[in-house]
Amino acid sequence: MNTTRVEVRLVELLTREGLWLCTAESCTGGLIAHRITEVPGASACFLGGAVAYADALKQSLLGVSETALLASGAVSEAVAREMAEGARDQFRGDLSIAVTGIAGPGGGTPEKPVGLVYTAVAWHSGCDVLRYEFSGTRDEIKTQTADAALEMLWERVQ
Repeated sequence: MNTTRVEVRLVELLTREGLWLCTAESCTGGLIAHRITEVPGASACFLGGAVAYADALKQSLLGVSETALLASGAVSEAVAREMAEGARDQFRGDLSIAVTGIAGPGGGTPEKPVGLVYTAVAWHSGCDVLRYEFSGTRDEIKTQTADAALEMLWERVQ
């Protein structure tokens, strides 16, 4: 198993392939972008991203539809998909990562508990979304979310 941090492997691979990445983050508050930009040379493959915490910003910056927000809520497969596709399109990236979820400690419901997260990876011809239920403190949930999103992207591009 490769023990090199996933963000290092991603920067190396995306740079080698000439691919550009962008992010759309809600519950992680920029942690994914931070981890990518901690890698020397990330400027060769990382365009940037948006921390769209408020629904209004998800709509205005990423093009998330009011329909998706009203029908499914901000923490949903539909919104994660629209965030990823919106980031890819708005920032003109080859790939994008998006995350939306409930990091806690409050804000959960029986239908959408603390730790519920959706991660999405969009590319030129599609988008995958995965659902997770993480546990732990707010910081632990944010870290688990960033780990899952970066691994999801790695699986897509390798």
